[in-house]
Amino acid sequence: MGTHHPIAIIGGGLGGLTAARVLYVNGIEAAVFELEPSREARTQGGMLDIHEENGQKALHAAGLHDGFLKIIHEGGQAMRLLGPDGTVHVAEEDDGTGGRPEVDRGDLRDLLLDSLPDGTVHWGRKVTGARAQEGGRHEVTFADGSTITTDLLIGADGAWSRVRPLLSEAVPAYTGISFVETDLLEAETRHPRSVAVVGSGFFICLGGERGFLAHKETDGSVHVYTALKADEGWLDTVDFTDPPAAKQAVLAHFEGWDETLRGLIADADTMTPRRIHALPVGHRWDRAPGVTLLGDAAHVMSPFAGEGANLAMLDGAELASAVATHPGDTEAALTAYEEALFPRSEASAADSAQSLETMFGPQGLEEMTALFTTGPAAR
Repeated sequence: MGTHHPIAIIGGGLGGLTAARVLYVNGIEAAVFELEPSREARTQGGMLDIHEENGQKALHAAGLHDGFLKIIHEGGQAMRLLGPDGTVHVAEEDDGTGGRPEVDRGDLRDLLLDSLPDGTVHWGRKVTGARAQEGGRHEVTFADGSTITTDLLIGADGAWSRVRPLLSEAVPAYTGISFVETDLLEAETRHPRSVAVVGSGFFICLGGERGFLAHKETDGSVHVYTALKADEGWLDTVDFTDPPAAKQAVLAHFEGWDETLRGLIADADTMTPRRIHALPVGHRWDRAPGVTLLGDAAHVMSPFAGEGANLAMLDGAELASAVATHPGDTEAALTAYEEALFPRSEASAADSAQSLETMFGPQGLEEMTALFTTGPAAR
């Protein structure tokens, strides 16, 4: 017999940890099962802009907003939009009044981890399957052959969730955009040209249905997402075990671009390929006893609306709050949670899909310039 946990959260990302923290604040114990072997197993990477209306709302519910304010990346709300020739089309400074401050994902995860009692997170627990039992209970099986049972199973296990099949047959589909992520390490001294062009905040360069998205990180590196509209198999044609050859393969798509921009690839110290997938806009499921989803497990979308982490955290906080306000009635809690989850995530997924089409369409640079200069602000 496996161990029984009244509430089991599968996945120790930002959404799962937020759910565990808000439950804990409300006097409710939960167990988190994370496939990574430890919190130090890998760098979490990447800057996140945490929005007042969702991510920060979740941090307030978790009692961690003051701690969040201490890890904000000063200057991170600046933004630059360039064209392929290096011309700056939009430049906004961070005056400290914006509602979407930047933080390092790893710092935010540490804030959440440090707020939980020891033993809440069970590391090195890779889920291989889950099945329903009588009375709304579920059994979860792990790669090491062990099992647990739970009264409330929360799938916070990302795009390729092992919990989602209990509720939905949907699987993420390729969006038509592929990333090559690169890091330029010790950038101030080793890559000053790249630091100068990227600036202190969010950097976008678009043209010809491709482009660069970049940030200067709090560790002094520059993190770059090179984005291409490409067939799903294109990344398989590039040998990323041969960095010089891989760089040339990617650079071939940026012939004629400004050399400083090409340097974001040519000077890279690391390269990681990644296809961008999304669930259908409006993904939802029928209520099933004792199980639900949050974050990417529920609504993975492309990153071009900047909502993924924010929604995951709000999902976690809202789910935990619903459980706390419906003591002894898990189904009422899940019904209330999902009734708000579905329209919220549908709206964000639609925005994300539209942003992808705009940014990587024939007039991406022109349309994004207009959005930033005449719209109600995209940040």
